Order: sequence, then C-alpha cells, then structure tokens
Amino acid sequence: MSKFLVLVIDSFGVGAMDDVPDVRPQDIGANTCGHILQHFPDLRLPTLEKLGLINALGFTANVMLPNADAAYGTAALQHEGGDTFMGHQEILGTRPQTPLRMPFSAVIDDVERELADAGWQVERRGGELQFLWVNQAVAVGDNLEADPGQVFNISANLSTIPFEQVRAIGEVVRRCVKVGRVIAFGGLLESSEQLINAAEEKQGLYVGINAPRSGVYKSGFQVVHMGYGVDASVQAPQQLHQVGVKTVLVGKVADIAINPHGISYQNLVDSQRILDITRDELNKPGSAFICTNIQETDLAGHAEDVARYAERLELVDKNLALLMADMQVGDCLVVMADHGNDPTIGHSKHTRENVPLLVWQPGITGTYLGARATLSDVGATVCDFFRAAAPQNGTSFLPLLNVSSTGGVNHDGV
Repeated sequence: MSKFLVLVIDSFGVGAMDDVPDVRPQDIGANTCGHILQHFPDLRLPTLEKLGLINALGFTANVMLPNADAAYGTAALQHEGGDTFMGHQEILGTRPQTPLRMPFSAVIDDVERELADAGWQVERRGGELQFLWVNQAVAVGDNLEADPGQVFNISANLSTIPFEQVRAIGEVVRRCVKVGRVIAFGGLLESSEQLINAAEEKQGLYVGINAPRSGVYKSGFQVVHMGYGVDASVQAPQQLHQVGVKTVLVGKVADIAINPHGISYQNLVDSQRILDITRDELNKPGSAFICTNIQETDLAGHAEDVARYAERLELVDKNLALLMADMQVGDCLVVMADHGNDPTIGHSKHTRENVPLLVWQPGITGTYLGARATLSDVGATVCDFFRAAAPQNGTSFLPLLNVSSTGGVNHDGV
C-alpha cells in the first residue's frame, strides 16, 4: 500500500522562463520565490530548505542554503502563458493546446441572450466596453488577472445571492463560450456596488472586475472553475482508476480537474484546513494519489502582498514537516507549483516562470532530476509509480530517484 502526494504551492515560481522576453515581456525578471526570500532576509523555511528549494532556485537568496541530499529539479510550463487551470491539467498529464482567445465583448450578445432566456435579470454596465450585471449582484466579463482573452469571470456578492445560483449562472456562460476557462466565484461584501466600483478596462479590449480590489477574496470566498476541451480520459486519475488506485483532490485542483472515480474536496481556500484534510487522507489505509493545491499563496500574489505570501509559505512549511513525518516506506512526495505570481514585479497577474520540483521519499538520497520540459512529467511519474498506463503527456522521472535500502522502494501501488 502506497501514497503518492503532490502538493502544489500555487504560483510559487523560481524564475522567468527563457521565452518570456518574446511572449510575455511584462514578466522579465520575475522570480516569485527569489524575490520573496530577498524581501525577508531572515525568513527560513526549514522543510522546503531540506527538500532542496534553494537548489531548485539556483542561488542563495537569504539565510536558506542548498541541501546536497535533496532530490530536486525544475519544470517548465508547456502551456502558453501561466494559467492555474491549464497548469493543473498539464500536471495531470494533458498535452496543452493553443488556447482560444477572445474578449468578452465578442460574445456578450450571446451570453446576454442565454442568461435572459434562462430567467436571469440582465443589464449592461460600463462605457464603450461593457460587462453584464446579473440580478443586481453578479458581474460577467473578462478576467483581468489571467492572460487576456482566455478566461471569463462571474464575480458575485454572496451576501446577496447564494453561491449555488452563481454556479448556475456560470454554467449558462460555460455552455455558450469556448474560451479555456469560466470562473464563477464570490465573497461576502457589504455592498454589491463594490463590484461595480472595481470595474476596469485593459488594453482597450477587455473589461471586467478587478477581483482583489473588489474585496471578494477577503471573506466567505467560494469558487468553481469550469474548463473547456480537456479530455480527462487521458489524465492520471483515469489511468490510475484502471489499476484500482483512487485519486484524492484537495483544494483548488478539485474545482478544476475531473475526478469521477475518486474523492474531491471542493470549494476550499483556507490553507490549514486543506493541509489537515491532506494529512487525514495520507493516513487512511490503502493506496492513493493525493493532489493538493494551496491557493492562498496565489491570492497573495494577485494582491501583491509579499508579507502575506511569506506567512502562507511558513504555514505550508510547518505542515510539510508533519506530512513527511507521517509518510511510510514506499510513499512519495512531490512539492511543486503551477506557474509564478511574483508580488514584486509591478503587476497583479500570473508570471510565466519555471517551477520547483522537489521530491522526497523515506530513505531518498540526493539527485538532480533536471530541467523538465513539462509539468506533465509529474503525472507520468505518478502513473509509473503505480504501474498504470502513461497519461497523454509527460516522461516519468521515477527511474532517477535513488532510495537507500533502509528506505525501501515500493512501486506496486497495491
């Protein structure tokens, strides 16, 4: 019986990718991890240090040091831009395709008609560029945090409208648009005018709600991510199901990945609760692939709040030590990210960065896993670990891991 745990510290990149000057010049110089550590020269994350975070970073940014005994590498984003939804689909073994891009203005007529036909009260707000205002509590427009044109947002005041209705609005939008993702979310606001007052235009093409400025993240935040064109049948959870191994998704990954045969803990944001659930699942009997997302780091990045980001990292680091203490011979841990979100770069969007790839098993010895070409190498390794068929994309790094005889190796998955 074995567990394979992948802990995704959302947005914790270790430096801009080589193609950034050509494809995302606004991210030149981005380094989420490095800049946070430099901002707090005395910050120590002892568990991540042990796992090889500084090795993966490639330079000493503060008091933390490399660890010669770490199994580490980095992974590049094969998907375009730097997107949480596609990042996690890539982790699970999807080969990323070129996303569809369009401003919300290109589909506003269709969305307005579909929402009205479904019985919602719909009006338009804004100037020359307009977004939809639904039931006096929900804004539908462009996502201003992700890459422009790839995501539409449904932003709501949950003090006025229940989240189940916000999800229903999102499902109507999802049915009539073909961008990569529709995100339905909201928080407890004192007034729905906070949404209206946070409306912004970008590049003369996009209009939507600046989510951090609106205050929706501050209290009672709930979210669901609705993707387009992702074939779950070629991903790791389905391949593992074929060999009798369950998949457990915890946190944001459970909102954005399809997992019909496993367990999904959805609509979770609080990091401690997410980590407590992860630890409970780790200690249950039987084999399982557990994938957990820590979203609050990403929210701190969007808010450009370096102190909050560092505080969440300290919480993760403390809980990682507990998880590692509970792991048994033959279990495997991977700590990684899905993109960057450098809170010091001067904008509040994701940054296109390489991510750390930190691997640990009881008895593991130091090894360099290389600069991997895709996040999918993790999903491929999970399938290899449990002797399941490979997912659509990725190359396993399992053969590179060195585990001492006292640690043992158990890759039978049963």
